[in-house]
Amino acid sequence: MGQLEDMHIFVRVVEAGSITKAAEQMNIAKSAVSKRLALLEQKLGIKLIHRTTRMSSITEAGQLYYQRSKLILDEVEELNCQTSSSKRAIEGTLNIAVPLSFGLSHLAPALDLFLQQHCNLKLNIKFSDEKIDIVEQGVDLAFRIGQLDNSRLQARKIAPIKHLLCASPDYLKEHGEPETPQDLKQHNFLKYGGNDQSGLKFVDSAGEAQVVYVEPHFMANNGDFLKALAESGHGISYLPTFIIWQALATKTLVPVLAQYQMPTMHAYALYPPNRHLPLKVRSLIDFLVERFGDKPYWDQ
Repeated sequence: MGQLEDMHIFVRVVEAGSITKAAEQMNIAKSAVSKRLALLEQKLGIKLIHRTTRMSSITEAGQLYYQRSKLILDEVEELNCQTSSSKRAIEGTLNIAVPLSFGLSHLAPALDLFLQQHCNLKLNIKFSDEKIDIVEQGVDLAFRIGQLDNSRLQARKIAPIKHLLCASPDYLKEHGEPETPQDLKQHNFLKYGGNDQSGLKFVDSAGEAQVVYVEPHFMANNGDFLKALAESGHGISYLPTFIIWQALATKTLVPVLAQYQMPTMHAYALYPPNRHLPLKVRSLIDFLVERFGDKPYWDQ
């Protein structure tokens, strides 16, 4: 094993936060990682990482070596990508994290097409709506919907995500249709998420904005479940169109307060900050941007 491989192991240890986690991510023995790290430090004549039984911390010299190692490894990756044919370069394993509903309904068929084009590529997929530390968990690419927090991750927009208030025709027939946002307080509201205090934002035809706070009748952390409740007549829900588009087409759900505009979110691809993005990651992002576009098929 050469120095480039040792540098790669060192970088993974730093980014994972411990030798144990790095070994798990690379699927090699912890003892092998420790040995390679010790040999690298011996070769350099410096201490790169302070190690204990529970955690690792990088030294000042190690921080400098980490930064330069990242640049070198990224340059090598880019050189390999430019030299190899694109078909040959898109191989190996791609670790991705995706939201549950969006992942199953829209990313899964897209990934199927992408894998048909690149049969040497393998995928390791984590389905979860929870935000994860993609560096610590060794994830190459994560997909998130909504506002991004300030972080050291890089992001690219994949598609706009629109939301609508909707209900079943039977529910509206029995309870009446709200005419203003304030009328929602008189209805059963099916809310996505937890006990946050954020309200629903509306903009009317005159450009006037208002925020309405509605007490939920039901709460759930899964949009597909709330869609099913809404279709069964349990109330009005505020859901992304990528979940309800087929229900809108078949009219098992109908829009509510459609005369008001509501905020548009975006689906993002997030990845660790690299000088050069690996070809397999960049190719998948490009593929998804082209497939979904500024007006994805679920909004047409």
